[in-house]
Amino acid sequence: MLQEASLHGLIRVLLLLVLVYYGVKVLSRLFAPAILRYVTKKTGQHFEKQFNSKRKYSRSSKKEGDITIDKMPNTNNHSNKDVGEYVDYEEID
Repeated sequence: MLQEASLHGLIRVLLLLVLVYYGVKVLSRLFAPAILRYVTKKTGQHFEKQFNSKRKYSRSSKKEGDITIDKMPNTNNHSNKDVGEYVDYEEID
C-alpha cells in the first residue's frame, strides 16, 4: 500500500532541511578557523621535517669544499630505424 505525502510532512521535511543547512553554516563559521589553523600547523611541521631531513643528509654526506662528481648512467638511446619511412617536404609560402 502506498502512503500519500501530506502537506504537513512536506513542510516538516523542508523545515528540517533548512535547519540543518543553517546549523552546518553556523558550526562551520565557528570551527573553520580552528580547523584551518590545525591543518596549516600540521602542514608546516611536515614541510619543516622534510626540509630538516634533506638538510641533515646533505651536511653529513659531504664537507664544505669537497667536490663530488655523480656519473650519468650509461643510457643507450638508439632509435629504431624500422619504425617508418622519412618523407621529405618543402614549405610553401
